[in-house]
Amino acid sequence: MAHISDEIETSRSEASKAIVDVDEYRRQRRARLERIGKWLMPLIVLALMLWMWNRIVTVNEIPHYILPDPALVITTLAADISLLWNALLVTLRITLLALAVAVIGGVGLAVIFTQSRFVEMSLFPYAVILQVTPVISIAPLIFIYVDNRTVGLLLCAWIVAFFPVLSNTTLGLNSVDHNLRDLFRIYGANRWQELVHLRLPSALPYFLGGLRIAGGLALIGAVVAEYVAGTGGINSGLAFTILEAGYRLNIPRMFAALLLIAGTGVLIFLILSLLSHLLLHKWHESAVKREA
Repeated sequence: MAHISDEIETSRSEASKAIVDVDEYRRQRRARLERIGKWLMPLIVLALMLWMWNRIVTVNEIPHYILPDPALVITTLAADISLLWNALLVTLRITLLALAVAVIGGVGLAVIFTQSRFVEMSLFPYAVILQVTPVISIAPLIFIYVDNRTVGLLLCAWIVAFFPVLSNTTLGLNSVDHNLRDLFRIYGANRWQELVHLRLPSALPYFLGGLRIAGGLALIGAVVAEYVAGTGGINSGLAFTILEAGYRLNIPRMFAALLLIAGTGVLIFLILSLLSHLLLHKWHESAVKREA
């Protein structure tokens, strides 16, 4: 009887192990498919969109000065890369400067808000007003009162990028677990120690979320400001390149410039997402990978 019982237990153990192995295989297969699909599916959609674009242009015989073929856009991008690259560098410089100023100003003001409730109540409504006012409506005033074109462009881009950093960082600094705050106070921590060792680390995920939003908005603000400024020359950005191409009916160059702007926005988002992952993946729930 004991021998039969051992055989039964062995069979059950082998059956359980087989079930576990099957489940593990399915989990790994699903994870592998998700990793592949994350990159493959967008590429398939892009290929379908380009094919439909090409078919619409070809079948309807649309002239290139109305809607160019995707291949013509790529050819124009390669042919005009020197001009477009220089314009991109101008726009990108304004974007990065505006983002840097937005980070410094947004984080600094958020810290002041958490240290003084009266300052937050006094200034935060004006930050909201600045955010909800379309930058294209106040940009002409900025360029009237600011003589330096670069400073004017920087101000316009900063206005757009500033609020997400301020709002998210303030939210993060105010979202600290009250039990941890009480613990810090029990051990006699002062406000500076609480800020550095508790509030700022807790607010880091919120700040990085606002930073990803602000990166794209800074690029949008820079392009809009260049449209309003409307100045050309050697130091003109991609917005003026688009305007000039439109005046000349050089629609392929317009699409090439738009492609550069979109690609730059995606690149900024990917870089900031990578930064967020590097800073959070070891400890924060939003970035820590869990087994399914």
